[in-house]
Amino acid sequence: MVVTKDTYLPSEEELTVPEINLSGPALRAGAFHMGKYCEAQNNEFMLCRQELDDPRSCINEGKAVTDCAFEFFRKLKKTCAQEFTQYANCLDKSSGELEFKHCRKTQGVYDKCVLDNLQLERPDYGYFCRAKVHATERPPPPKKEKVVYPDATPGLPEDYPRDPAKYGSRFHWLN
Repeated sequence: MVVTKDTYLPSEEELTVPEINLSGPALRAGAFHMGKYCEAQNNEFMLCRQELDDPRSCINEGKAVTDCAFEFFRKLKKTCAQEFTQYANCLDKSSGELEFKHCRKTQGVYDKCVLDNLQLERPDYGYFCRAKVHATERPPPPKKEKVVYPDATPGLPEDYPRDPAKYGSRFHWLN
């Protein structure tokens, strides 16, 4: 990519956000509920990225997703820390691929705690694959106008004399 002096690049301060300091099993354990909790912010960010096709213009939406994830894990720590830790440890230690099938009992306890305290029901397995319509407050991106070129060569008049094809017609059966 060629960058000129006129290209806007965000500063280091704009790009720097605190990261969620959790392990892979912990993120996997909280993924379904966090996805449901932060669905609006995540959909807004993904819509921005898709429509504008420029990550620089979606920095604030990305920060909103990170803030939402922090908020979710803080609430989870206050209310269901023990259940969450047991479930994450089960995922971590039961298989090398962090499979859910080995930890259904601890998952049930964790899901019940989240439902009771955060009023978040675990979404069913295909929930995040379904097509959804997201309502946004952002204005739609400007549509690019189609470039219309003037016709460089005007067509021949209808009465212009046309010689027969030099080597015959390709549609000889029509003649």
